[in-house]
Amino acid sequence: MLIGLDIGTSSTKGVLIDDRGEMLASFTSEYRIDQPRVGWTEQDPAVWWNACVEVFRALAGRAGERSKIRAVGLSGQMHGSVFLDRAAVEGAGRGPVRAVRPALLWNDQRTAAQCAAIEEAMGGREALVRAVGNAALTGFTLPKLLWLRDHEPEHFARTALLLNPKDFARLCLTGEPAADVGDGAGTLLLDPTTRTWNDAVFARLNLDRSLVPERVLESAAVAGRVTAWAAAETGLPEGIPVVAGSGDNQCGAVGAGVVTSGMVLATLGTSGVIYAHADEPRRDLGGEEGGAAGRVHTMCAADGRDGAAGRWSITGVMLSAAGALHWARDTIAPGADFAELMREAEGIEPGCEGLVFLPYLTGERCPFPDPTARGAWIGLSSRHTRGHLIRAVLEGVTANMGIILGIVEALPVRVEKVRLGGGGNRSRLWRQMQADVYGKPVATLNAEEGPAFGAALLAGVGAGAWASVPEACAATIRETETIDPGPEAGRYASVRAGLAELYATLAPAFRRTA
Repeated sequence: MLIGLDIGTSSTKGVLIDDRGEMLASFTSEYRIDQPRVGWTEQDPAVWWNACVEVFRALAGRAGERSKIRAVGLSGQMHGSVFLDRAAVEGAGRGPVRAVRPALLWNDQRTAAQCAAIEEAMGGREALVRAVGNAALTGFTLPKLLWLRDHEPEHFARTALLLNPKDFARLCLTGEPAADVGDGAGTLLLDPTTRTWNDAVFARLNLDRSLVPERVLESAAVAGRVTAWAAAETGLPEGIPVVAGSGDNQCGAVGAGVVTSGMVLATLGTSGVIYAHADEPRRDLGGEEGGAAGRVHTMCAADGRDGAAGRWSITGVMLSAAGALHWARDTIAPGADFAELMREAEGIEPGCEGLVFLPYLTGERCPFPDPTARGAWIGLSSRHTRGHLIRAVLEGVTANMGIILGIVEALPVRVEKVRLGGGGNRSRLWRQMQADVYGKPVATLNAEEGPAFGAALLAGVGAGAWASVPEACAATIRETETIDPGPEAGRYASVRAGLAELYATLAPAFRRTA
């Protein structure tokens, strides 16, 4: 049996699977986000560890004989910054690990000045993208470290090690500091091409290289083993391997079997994610769709293991996807059943008789990196009904995802098929709309557990249950439905073009009113 665990923003979820990939049990422990100021989001890493303990104990109890649990894999929210002092690092695996201060999360917005400083130090945005595959965004890890140095120098002086969330949990389990190439590529400190820390970034920003783990591992590589103390805390068997794991997007792709060239994962959760597996570390240097460099992110995929480096991922994230639909329901149809709203939307012709929805309710990250962007229905007339409004939301979100996919293909990255994940993809209408907008077949899957399931498969590779990550995915994941682009596909080209044109027209007004 194998355990996969995903440390999310609002909960930690774990799954227990057998060596054939069959789901045996799952368990979730919830917690809250702290928001000490507007735009700030924090969590005490001790909250994650307590949730991990609860989840591990629940799953170990379901396993029956603990000795049957062979390995643990970890996934987690990306970019979060855990600051540890020397005493915490040296005592890890033998007792509780206390952070210097609460961790700054992926959606924390306090670091705009630090992002500008990073790009300036590296010679501009394009130069930074060439160096580390990504532009400096407020959510990434490095800006948070610089914010600590600028605003809490006493905490920065104490900090001996910077970790991402799932790496903190692994340190607690094993006492062994390490990073993986996937989460590492989301820090702005790692070169995704070489899969090693980029010394030039440390030098130009006057940072000590010892602040990051010396070991940077492939995601299915064994990073350490459960210590006696951690076994007593969690109910896990002492000495079982804990693999390096990766960020939630990478592990979610493993959990969907998106681990070979030509495959893409489109996830419609609160946010929307286009994740493409790539054979080369293509960088977004701008130009396509009229954008600047770094709209999509170049990172390392979670398909590597000991002695065999993995490939790469190209990821674009929009901030309000299924979240936009939830907002629309709560605003114009509070209490209405989503199935009813989807039936109304299905009765409306594609294009919504000229109605366009801009889905930028919380600013935007991709394809238009603009925190001042806002949402809007444009083109309203007295003919438009609630069904038009809802369908326009679906079309606006899907068109935005289509623009992201277009950027990915233009890098170029080969895209043959799109696999679907997230709650929004339970809608048949939305699935067909994506096939039409993307111009690609889309497929649903038998596996719906996402990053936690992917982390469990990585654990299986590390434990020898499968020889490689692609083999693990082929053995456990299958497509349950494929939808091809339909006769309406051509009609969505104008929706996509109209969305981009309207954003460009309204962007100056958004900035003025922000």
